[in-house]
Amino acid sequence: MRRPIIRSLLAGAALVVPGVAAAPAMADSDAGTTGAAASAVVHQELATTTAEQRSTTTYWTAERMEAAIPADVLVDADSGEAAAEPAVEADIAPAAVPENPRPEFGKVFFTLGGTDYVCSGTATSSSNGDVVTTAGHCVHEGAGGGFASQFTFVPAYENGSAPHGQWSASDLYTSTGWANSGDFTVDVGFAVMNENGSGQSLTDVVGSYPIAFDLGRGLSYTSYGYPAASPFDGQSLFSCSGTARNDPGGSSTQGLTCDMTGGSSGGGWITGGQLNSVNSYKYNNDPNTMYGPYFGGTAQSVYNAAAGA
Repeated sequence: MRRPIIRSLLAGAALVVPGVAAAPAMADSDAGTTGAAASAVVHQELATTTAEQRSTTTYWTAERMEAAIPADVLVDADSGEAAAEPAVEADIAPAAVPENPRPEFGKVFFTLGGTDYVCSGTATSSSNGDVVTTAGHCVHEGAGGGFASQFTFVPAYENGSAPHGQWSASDLYTSTGWANSGDFTVDVGFAVMNENGSGQSLTDVVGSYPIAFDLGRGLSYTSYGYPAASPFDGQSLFSCSGTARNDPGGSSTQGLTCDMTGGSSGGGWITGGQLNSVNSYKYNNDPNTMYGPYFGGTAQSVYNAAAGA
């Protein structure tokens, strides 16, 4: 995957990135025990000064938020390559249900290659109280690309309102596998948010979900997100619930029945009150299944770096 190709595709309605291959070599890339080496982590500083934080907050006007493009991923089921459109003959079965706003969940806004994008994210328990979990492709282009800028989290977003304010990111983290190779088995990202004007950490204001790693497979999940592509409008929170199943292509990722569309990428998968995956990608011939990475040792290493920042 070459960066010019990525950028041309980013101009469309969905971020479409090659990398989900039905190859055994990919299947266990994050399925081992916890404690992977720090070399699995890629990091970028963002808004660390007061002026930079103010610039990020003022950048995201209501008009820019409304115009931001969903950064979700479609993959061709046969080739594992980028797919510009879902298969036209596939029927979408309703699965997502509307939710009332919840402060732990919110919309993520960021800029890549000069274009504004929107994803979803989850406030996550951490020692610093400032971590938001999302997808790797919501913080970094992947496959040798670059990190996002102007990264902002809006908890409990609803029809343009920001009841808990806008939170700018001081640091972004993702896996080396995502940043270097666009590997969807480690498509996970974490943002460390700046304190608000009152000196409060994010999770002190909105609460959080604890994060879990190396859990069993095939668990029951509820996935949350802000789908923005038709038939949704990105203005409210939705969820899908069900039992996770293995990716038929052989990847270590798991799938959940869900018809949420672009904008829901990065939304958290909750099981037993714990965050244990994120919305990552769909195959172009199956709009009814959302896939998410297995949270193993690599995901934990990236989280540990963010939680300790």
